[in-house]
Amino acid sequence: MRTRPALQWVRKPVSKPMRATIRLAGSVALVAAIIFVYFRVVPANSLTVALTLVLAIMGIATWWGFTESIAAAIVGTLGLNYFFLPPIGEFTISDPENWVALAAFLVTAVTASELSVRVRRRAAEAIARRQEVERLYALGQDLLLSGSVRSAARDIVNSIIRTFEIRGAVFFNQLTGEFFQSDVRGSISNEQLRRVAETGEALIEPNQQIAIVPIRLGGRSSGSLGFVGCTLSTAALNALAYLVAIGIERARTIEEASQVEAARQSEVLKATLLDALAHDLKTPLTSIKGAVTHLLAKPRDAEERELLTIANEEADRLNRLVVEVLEMARIEASKLHPDRAPHNIPDIVHATLKEQEEQLRGRKVELRMPPSLPAADVDFEFIQQVLKQLLDNAINYSPPGAPLIISAQAEGERIVVSVADEGRGIPVDEQSRIFDKFYRGRAWREKVLGTGLGLSIAKGIVEAHGGKIWVTSAPGKGSVFSFAVPVFKGELVS
Repeated sequence: MRTRPALQWVRKPVSKPMRATIRLAGSVALVAAIIFVYFRVVPANSLTVALTLVLAIMGIATWWGFTESIAAAIVGTLGLNYFFLPPIGEFTISDPENWVALAAFLVTAVTASELSVRVRRRAAEAIARRQEVERLYALGQDLLLSGSVRSAARDIVNSIIRTFEIRGAVFFNQLTGEFFQSDVRGSISNEQLRRVAETGEALIEPNQQIAIVPIRLGGRSSGSLGFVGCTLSTAALNALAYLVAIGIERARTIEEASQVEAARQSEVLKATLLDALAHDLKTPLTSIKGAVTHLLAKPRDAEERELLTIANEEADRLNRLVVEVLEMARIEASKLHPDRAPHNIPDIVHATLKEQEEQLRGRKVELRMPPSLPAADVDFEFIQQVLKQLLDNAINYSPPGAPLIISAQAEGERIVVSVADEGRGIPVDEQSRIFDKFYRGRAWREKVLGTGLGLSIAKGIVEAHGGKIWVTSAPGKGSVFSFAVPVFKGELVS
C-alpha cells in the first residue's frame, strides 16, 4: 500500500521591500490603535494622548527605524489634530495655542525618533566592534598554533571563513607566488591580489562586498588577503591584515630557526664524526711512522730505502691530513681556545721560517717588518700554524724559486701580516670561496695535492683571535694573503 507523502509547509523568505512595507503598516496601525483607545475606550485629554504617542513613536524608532517613526509621527499629528484638538472632527485648529502644541508634538516626536535611532545605531556599532575584537582574538589564537608558512597560510583562510562567517577568502603568498583560496568563485582575480601586494594599497568595494588588503609588517610585504561577502569595517580589516602579517612572520621565523638548528646539529654531528675518525687514524699512523723510521735507520739497499722513504713521506702527508681534520673539527665545534699572550710577530715569523727551511730552499724570502712593531695579543703556536699554511700555499702555487715577501705593519689597534707571492693569481670569482672548507682552485685541483682545509683552518684560527683574514689577487700578478690580529694593550712584564 502506497502512502501519500505528508505535506510540508515551506516558508519562503520575505523580500526586503515587503519587510519595509509590513513595518510601515505596523507603525501606522499602532498609532491608529492608540488614538482609537483614547477616543472611544478611555477618554483622555490631548496632553496624555500626545505623551503616549511620543513614547510609541520612540519605540517604533528603536525597534524598526527612522522611516517608520516619521510615518508614525505624521499619522499621530493628523490624528491628534482631528480627534483631540477643537474643532473635533476637522483638520482645522481654532485656538492658536493648539498650533503651538501640535508643532511641539511633531518636533518632539521627530527629535525623539532621531535620538532613538542614533542610540540604536551606536549600540549596534558597539556590538559589532566587540564581535570583531572577539573574532580577531580567536583568529590570533588559531594562528599561534600554525607551524610552517604553508600551513599558516592554509589555516589563515580556513580560520577567517570560520571565525568571521564570510563566504570566501584567498591569501596570496608573495614570497612563493602561491594562492591559498576557498570559494572565491572568480570574484577576486590573481592579478588584483598581486597588484595590492605590490602597491600596498587596499581595494575595497562595499557594493560587491569584496575587499583586498595588503599584508605588510615593518615595510616588508608578505602578500595580500582577499575577502568575498565581507562586511567588516576598515579598522577591522587593517587589524586583521596586521594580525595575519604577524602570524606569517612568526611561522617564517619558526621555520628558519628550525632549519638553522637542524644545520647546526648537522655540523656538530659531522665535526664529532671527523674528530672521532681522526683520533682513530692517528694511533695507527704513529705506529707506522715509528716502524718506518726505525727501518730507515738501518742499512738498506737502494730499492728498499727508496720504498721506505716513499712510505715515510706518505705517512707524514697522511699525518698532516689527520691534524688538519682534527683542527677543523675543533674549530667547527667551537672548541678552539687560543692561549693568548703578548708575542712579537717577528719572533713568530722567524720560528716559522726555521721550520719551513727545507721547503723554502732555493727561494728568496724578503722580510718587511719595522723594528717598532708592537706586540700582538695572540697564541704563538696558532699564529705560527697560520703562517705555515700561508707559506705552504705560496710555495705550492707559485713557480719554483720565485721570491716571497713577508710583511707586518701596525694599523691602529691591530697588526696586519701579509705573505705575497708571484704566482698565477686567483680568479675574481674564486676569491670569495678560497677560504671555504674543501674548496680548491679549478686550475690547481689536479696539479697540487691537498684537502682544501688549510686556508679554512687558518681562517678559523684568526677569527678565534677576533681577527680577519683576506686575499688580494689578480690573474697573472700573484696573490697577497693577509690577516689582522689585535695589538696587546696591557703592560709587558720584563
